[in-house]
Amino acid sequence: MTIAIRNPVAARPVPDGRQDGSVQVALDPDIRIETAKVFAVYGKGGIGKSTTSSNLSVAFSKLGKRVLQIGCDPKHDSTFTLTKRLAPTVIDALEAVQFHAEELRVEDFVVEGYNGVRCVEAGGPPAGTGCGGYVVGQTVKLLKEHHLLDDTDVVIFDVLGDVVCGGFASPLQHADRALIVAANDFDSIFAMNRIVAAIHAKAKNYGVRLGGVIANRSAATDEIDRFNAATGLRRLAHFRDLDVVRRSRLKKATLFEMEPSPELAAVQAEYLHLAEALWAGVEPLDARPMKDRDLFEFLGFD
Repeated sequence: MTIAIRNPVAARPVPDGRQDGSVQVALDPDIRIETAKVFAVYGKGGIGKSTTSSNLSVAFSKLGKRVLQIGCDPKHDSTFTLTKRLAPTVIDALEAVQFHAEELRVEDFVVEGYNGVRCVEAGGPPAGTGCGGYVVGQTVKLLKEHHLLDDTDVVIFDVLGDVVCGGFASPLQHADRALIVAANDFDSIFAMNRIVAAIHAKAKNYGVRLGGVIANRSAATDEIDRFNAATGLRRLAHFRDLDVVRRSRLKKATLFEMEPSPELAAVQAEYLHLAEALWAGVEPLDARPMKDRDLFEFLGFD
């Protein structure tokens, strides 16, 4: 049952008999993305998910794929390096027409970004008043109603922080593969473990499976690799903590728009390699999270 759009704070537990592993916003089970490969990008807050998502979107577009990126953070800043502005949100567009969705035009909530990547910012209800998962569900519904998914090859959900409650886990109900962005440090890996648990729970009733880990902002990957080996994960790519990444954000540009340099060329090549691997298809992982206390001990060192 779809939650009425005029009551964005409404939510209820899933019915008895389903093993979703969460109390969550009830989304319409008939609203599915069936014509594209769908990736949901998770990770600790501030770890670089939006940077990773936007540059991965461009990499897919450089391979000739039709790409749609959906920002799922109420801050609506997922796509600004692609669009050079803060795009209008779905929730803002709906409010402008008193929530009469039939009055919306595509250009009211979709912005074309660099190299043809289409960008959508779901936005969210005011702080403390509702569930972001509800807005994600309505965003997918709008995209389907306007047939925007019919000519899309790749959808990337850029998901808020490491929040894995039922609401913000809702992109997992649409995704084929979940990707986790993590640095080579305690906090990132601790958050990654919780995300693995959420994906493991969702996989009981949905098609989403873990695709792997994207190491970011790290010179080394030894702790990530050690955790991966212990839990059944794998590393798909490694992006170091480079100044060109910081400068690209300040310039409101993707890495594919920056002045050429050997360092930049290597990063671009890594993104293209990642896009090629994901498009070819990465095998699903049956990773098993650790208990929090076990992980605390596992990550300790002299």
